[in-house]
Amino acid sequence: MLKIFKTLKSDLNAVMERDPAARNKAEVFLLYSGYKAVRAYRRANWFYKKNMKFIARFISQRSRHKTGIEIHPAAQIGKGLFIDHGMGVVIGETTIIGDNCTLYQNVTLGGTGKDTGKRHPTLGNNVLVGAGAKILGPFTVGDNSRIAAGAVVLKEIPPNCTAVGVPAKIVRMDGQKYEPLDQIHYADPVDMALAIIEEHLNLKL
Repeated sequence: MLKIFKTLKSDLNAVMERDPAARNKAEVFLLYSGYKAVRAYRRANWFYKKNMKFIARFISQRSRHKTGIEIHPAAQIGKGLFIDHGMGVVIGETTIIGDNCTLYQNVTLGGTGKDTGKRHPTLGNNVLVGAGAKILGPFTVGDNSRIAAGAVVLKEIPPNCTAVGVPAKIVRMDGQKYEPLDQIHYADPVDMALAIIEEHLNLKL
């Protein structure tokens, strides 16, 4: 239980650090739906690990009705998770989330069918997933990577990358500066491809 309290403290600090609207810890603790959902998940996960799965599911489903955020109690989530706004967020059973990750509203960390075993994604540390993004399948999104708002990710993303579009394409890799909480200001991969074609055609003329 002591470990849970320490993790919840990290989750609370994450909200204070990353949400410019957060005024004080009491407000976050009592009123923020994202933090409430994470807090309920921590309790549900404890019961799940003790093989009290009915209680675990009861806590998670009650939290879903209260917050609009569904986190399966079997998911593995590191410390410092920040779910901003959070309505419509779904985190599947075999999802693994590293430390200090940020999820915006309507994010889905889901599977792609009725496969058994590991069927949901793994997020590394310090991953940001923009509003409405869908990450579907049992692959890894590497440390420090960012998924743009509205992207649909269907295959592995290496560390330190930015992925954009449907299906998602990598538009930035190591060495690029970025704003840690920016989920929209990324290059458009279609525009980039058209620019390359146009340049190629101009060279031939």
